[in-house]
Amino acid sequence: MIKYELGCELNYKIGEQSTLIFNIGVVSNEYQTIVQEDLHCDAVQIEEYITPIDRNRYLRINAPVGDLNISYRSIVELTHDYSDPSQIIEVDPANLPLDILHYLYPSRYCQSDVLFRLAEAEFGNLVPGYARVTAICNWIYARITYLSGSSDSFTSASDTVLERVGVCRDFAHLGIALCRALNIPARFVSGYAYGLNPPDFHAWFEAYLGDRWYLFDPTRLAPQNGLVRVGTGRDAADAAFATIFGAVQMSQMKLFMNYLPTGQNSEQIPIFTTDAIATS
Repeated sequence: MIKYELGCELNYKIGEQSTLIFNIGVVSNEYQTIVQEDLHCDAVQIEEYITPIDRNRYLRINAPVGDLNISYRSIVELTHDYSDPSQIIEVDPANLPLDILHYLYPSRYCQSDVLFRLAEAEFGNLVPGYARVTAICNWIYARITYLSGSSDSFTSASDTVLERVGVCRDFAHLGIALCRALNIPARFVSGYAYGLNPPDFHAWFEAYLGDRWYLFDPTRLAPQNGLVRVGTGRDAADAAFATIFGAVQMSQMKLFMNYLPTGQNSEQIPIFTTDAIATS
């Protein structure tokens, strides 16, 4: 078990009556336990909706003209389930659970159909399983340069292959697209990451292997046991930390994430690892 304190402060200038939808709260599931949580906002009313499967927590705020200040803080405990990578197999589409099938399809940012030839050429002859998804991550890490500000909301996985540069969401989108091209279900995850410099929202992906989802982060910017889930979806369009309708300008964004020692042995300290971590 590993414990973190984390959160964010978001400040906006509202030019006209606007609606903002946030996805900044930690997901509560069998691997993440919220010990304490605080949310403060200038808005008169906040509405929350939690999706039934992924447990994404969406906050809707109807903000008047003026300043809007939001702060979120949480203490969360992570309980990881480590598996033996050599024992993790791929699942044929004929045997996948029906509710997993839509993670095989191309999506807005993950054009697996466009990248099919690339995926087959680079990874088609590899032994199916956890090692093949790891090979995809290694390929992305070796060939794509991480550069802040190098992409925008229009950048897709195929764009990243051509330009060979991107940020965490682009690395995740490319990993997802290459997995789907090989008939491996994959999904996008956003959240908080321990050790990022500067602190920011982070993105990674998960692949469905065996009978569950496993975590993969081709950026290698944070330890895998230092990732805390906030949003899950087919790609970043489903898991944006903020979606804005109206004349709104961000004036400041601050994030923090601190490791809280629990008195257990040092092996629980966040470290970079290639272990297979199950997420659901």
